[in-house]
Amino acid sequence: MSRYTGPRARVSRRLGTNIFGTKGEANALEKRPYPPGEHGRARTRGGNNEYLLQLQEKQKARFSYGLTERQFRTVYKEASRRSGVTGENMLILLELRLDNVVYRSGWASTRPQARQFVAHGHVTVNGKRVNIPSYRVSKGDVIEVKEKTRENAIVKWNQEILDRTAPAWLDAEGEFGVKVYSEPLREQIDIPIREQLIIELYSK
Repeated sequence: MSRYTGPRARVSRRLGTNIFGTKGEANALEKRPYPPGEHGRARTRGGNNEYLLQLQEKQKARFSYGLTERQFRTVYKEASRRSGVTGENMLILLELRLDNVVYRSGWASTRPQARQFVAHGHVTVNGKRVNIPSYRVSKGDVIEVKEKTRENAIVKWNQEILDRTAPAWLDAEGEFGVKVYSEPLREQIDIPIREQLIIELYSK
């Protein structure tokens, strides 16, 4: 499955926010808080260009959750078929991805790392190994790190140093397990994305 493997700092500088959550991106944004390229200093991030603002919000969400354009559009289409607010539905569907749950639980420092953990078979759902990062969890599902992986130095470091608290829609089941209490509410999704701009972009 394709995924972005290019320079992460360039993406973050172009979009004006730390997309992948790494220290390198944070340093790059602090040292060079303008878009990359020869004319980066002279550019503005959007200005009054409505389309550019919408496109940037879509790219923020797409890169943040690690989706291809086709995958992201599929999520949008499903969100639009659900009852309720399409933008909120879209973020909820993205949050329910297995790799995102691993990230939210604090077992991985970034979503790309969480995606790798899942793809390498280090995570179980209801006691069964699932190696599909896009797998969508449901209310009542129990997600756990496999016994062998719990001794992994990276997982231990993430647990001890990051000390990330799982959101309210996930219930802790010991140190290496969480249970999906409910679907997340919009106010429980702390990602700086204006989803309405994405909906406006796709509605054209």
